[in-house]
Amino acid sequence: MTGTPLRVVVADDQALVRSGFRMILAAAGVDVVAEAADGDDACAAVRRTRPDVVLMDIRMPGLDGLAATRRIMADPSPALDGRPCRVIILTTFDLDHYVYEALNAGASGFLLKDVTPEQLVAAVRLVSAGDALLAPTITRRLVERFARPAAGKPPPTGDLTTLTPRELEVLRLLARGLSNAELAAALSLSIETVKTHVTRILTKLHLRDRVQAVVLAYESTLITPGVHDSP
Repeated sequence: MTGTPLRVVVADDQALVRSGFRMILAAAGVDVVAEAADGDDACAAVRRTRPDVVLMDIRMPGLDGLAATRRIMADPSPALDGRPCRVIILTTFDLDHYVYEALNAGASGFLLKDVTPEQLVAAVRLVSAGDALLAPTITRRLVERFARPAAGKPPPTGDLTTLTPRELEVLRLLARGLSNAELAAALSLSIETVKTHVTRILTKLHLRDRVQAVVLAYESTLITPGVHDSP
């Protein structure tokens, strides 16, 4: 591995989980710069160490991972290279029914706690590079389960009428959990062209990242949970 190692903070109230993740990441050349057992410690560690990525458990004593994520994203401490610190939520999926809220709070993705070592390392690298969607099949399950417009909820702010037909097509597939490579294959485009489309979508809709784009696509009913569009 070349260049500066990625810097990660691991926040989980179980010491065994923290040590296991530390071993896996260290073996892949990723530097775990701090561990935290609750949300307050996680926020302090982020301010102190300025990591690239935070692995954040939701269910912790005191300040939970959801509140900690909101705090970190509201007052971000950029990584040492100036890029924003990104948060990956750790979840058991079936229990953590508010994972969708965590994505809305600013998390860049999520992982199941039974993730394989290879998936953990890949997720940290992907998120640090700015690719917010992880484990597409699980992402689709999560969003389809929780991303349904709530009664009385204010409409989303992004104006989809500013998008071209091609950009709407990209957004529909992006919201299904497709990676840039999968988007390129589905639309017979180069990966660079897909990246350009995604960047323009985020800019036009005033969105921070791909996660917010997914949220908007569902909340605006551009796509409907359980109904799959053909590329």
